Amino acid sequence: MKLDIIIAGVGGQGILSIAASIGTAALNNNLYLKQSEVHGMSQRGGDVQSHLRISSQPIHSDLIPKGMADLIISIEPMESLRYLPYLKRDGWIVTNTIPFINVADYPDIEILIKEIQSHKNNITINADKIASEIGSPKSANMVILGAATPFLQMSYEEMEKGIKQIFDRKGEAVVETNIKALKAGWEYTKSHR
Repeated sequence: MKLDIIIAGVGGQGILSIAASIGTAALNNNLYLKQSEVHGMSQRGGDVQSHLRISSQPIHSDLIPKGMADLIISIEPMESLRYLPYLKRDGWIVTNTIPFINVADYPDIEILIKEIQSHKNNITINADKIASEIGSPKSANMVILGAATPFLQMSYEEMEKGIKQIFDRKGEAVVETNIKALKAGWEYTKSHR
């Protein structure tokens, strides 16, 4: 098993929670894990990305070379395109369709989505809407993680377990909300793949 993932978004969108959840599930499966993070100026809406490498064999570098990522998980559509050069030809993009507009010349969202959808392996999902519908607008990141779960080479149940471990200290209500968001995203991909 070998999986290289780039997780991207804007500061404050929960990128690191996604990385921690996937990483915890990987460690629970006795897999090797390397992670590298770049934090932008999150208070000002800077980009945040994480390289996450998972393998059944030892991993020597924490950075993913261009053209070698199996999966891009993005909470922000423009950020998914920023990392497109890292994606393998047959890799998957899982991204939110709702932009975080933090610059005056933000590109036309319809053009962005068409560009993402021109890649043959993509899941574009309105995670903000789904998170609001389940009563937790702040859990869009977990909706995206759920949508990406079928491509993680780990079971849905393992991802649930990872989320429970990550959010347990915040109480059962927070755990259940995040699991509900995870399941909604997972179900979306199952019906749109």
